[in-house]
Amino acid sequence: MMATDVVGVRIPLRSTGHDVRAVKVVLHREMLRFVNDRTRMLSMLVQPVLWLFVMGTGFGTLAQGAIPGIDYRTFMYPGMIAMTVIMTAMFSAGSIVWDREFGFLREMLVAPVSRGAIVVGKCLGGALVAVGQGVIILALAGAVGVPYDPLLMVTLLAEMFLAAFTITAFGVTLAARMKNMQTFFGLMQMAIMPMMFLSGAMFPLGNLPSWLHVLTTVNPLTYAVDPMRQAVFSRLDVPPHVDATLNPGVSWFGWQVPVALELGLVALIGAALLGVAVAQFRRSE
Repeated sequence: MMATDVVGVRIPLRSTGHDVRAVKVVLHREMLRFVNDRTRMLSMLVQPVLWLFVMGTGFGTLAQGAIPGIDYRTFMYPGMIAMTVIMTAMFSAGSIVWDREFGFLREMLVAPVSRGAIVVGKCLGGALVAVGQGVIILALAGAVGVPYDPLLMVTLLAEMFLAAFTITAFGVTLAARMKNMQTFFGLMQMAIMPMMFLSGAMFPLGNLPSWLHVLTTVNPLTYAVDPMRQAVFSRLDVPPHVDATLNPGVSWFGWQVPVALELGLVALIGAALLGVAVAQFRRSE
């Protein structure tokens, strides 16, 4: 009887280097998917542009006498940036469900890398894709009376990335256990649209009824939209009473919340959601 040689197979051990490469690969894949899907890029831009130039113009004719000296579209501009970033980030997160349906997600999960690296790559990729989409809205700043101030643009980019990362982490958390796209998008619309309308993206946060003020205060998206509006209004020359009406900020029991604290809350929520998403993936198939 002849002895049969057996060739050993060695599975690479997980390492930090492998995890970093996994983050880069997932991030790169998200960017390629975004660049190659021009229909998706266009569809994600149509809604905020319509809100900004159609609804903004309509609302402006109603509010023209109440807020002289400023175009209402200028007020809505930060909210439309947030809407663009948030919707794009959620759609990027939803691609996880698509990957699961076609088996690609299983291939990633059996790779010798931590599942946390896959989630981090997905969140970073979704955030960068959303920021890329938001840059197009930034380019429209001059059309609504917002100056192309370099520091303002950099500030908005940083705030966009923070909001996009948090929303992508939220979307990944939702998508981690879902089996089909219809369920994910139905739940996404149910969760995101009320939060978007209650964030102050389309109406000022001052002089609201008490019940509506409470809802806007507990809404996490409020703390993503308000810093963008604060940044934009800091570069505008508007009368003080108009600024107080359209840009009152967020208040807790009469105390105005600083922008730094708002951004810190968004970052904290993003970190918590990232942890939940990683835990969800560790329990998935």
